[in-house]
Amino acid sequence: MNQNITDRRQFLAVTVGAAVALGVTQNVHSADSKAKQQFYELRIYRAPSAEKQAIVGNYLEQALLPALKRIGITQVGVFKQIDAKDEHSLYVLIPFDSLEQFASLNDVLETDEKYHQAAAEYFSFPKESPAFTRIESRLMKAFKGMPQLKAPGGKGPHLFELRTYESHNEKLAKLKVDMFNSGEIEIMEDVKLGPVFFGEMLIGGDVPNLTYMLSAPNRPAHDEHWDGFRSHPKWEKMKTMDKYKGTVSKITNVYLEPLPYSAIQ
Repeated sequence: MNQNITDRRQFLAVTVGAAVALGVTQNVHSADSKAKQQFYELRIYRAPSAEKQAIVGNYLEQALLPALKRIGITQVGVFKQIDAKDEHSLYVLIPFDSLEQFASLNDVLETDEKYHQAAAEYFSFPKESPAFTRIESRLMKAFKGMPQLKAPGGKGPHLFELRTYESHNEKLAKLKVDMFNSGEIEIMEDVKLGPVFFGEMLIGGDVPNLTYMLSAPNRPAHDEHWDGFRSHPKWEKMKTMDKYKGTVSKITNVYLEPLPYSAIQ
């Protein structure tokens, strides 16, 4: 009888210990997954006309996005500029879990028969009249303060603002990233500016810079959120810190709206 009790206690101890160990492992894995920083490719398809924009859009909707979905990349955003006369570019935001996933994409597409069938019209245009003039591609790494892309909740489509902060050297660019990670992102979330992503630019035509995207139900709400940010006591304090002075040399921004087939609305 005593032996049975001893065996049972040993069994329970081993079982509980294993469960605890498994729980710890799962928690660590969960924390690691949560903290893993994504990489973002921002493509800008420069289309010369509304007609060519529609052709590129059809390619994105029917060929590229389904192909990306087949390899598990689902949160792809497709946008166009708002109230931009004679501007027919399409902005495509693609999140990657690793550089390996990014680097292998072209090889994956090359062997995807469904992709090539759906993209047949897009690839059929001659060099004298291509579907687009050029594709601008920028590669970014997510900030530690917001390591994963976050699509806005609620009913869409939303208004989106894409902002780029250039710096005149790499040290200052890193300091501006640090400023976001050290509280600026938190302030933006607090005033409902609706951050979608923050990216440190690794490759692009205007490095060093950082680029990020905000969202709102509409322009008046977005302007109100910006007013809240500018008057936020934490921002009032942070913007006067000597450490962060002079980190930004140029700011550019565009306002975007999602296409109906964009996963980010």
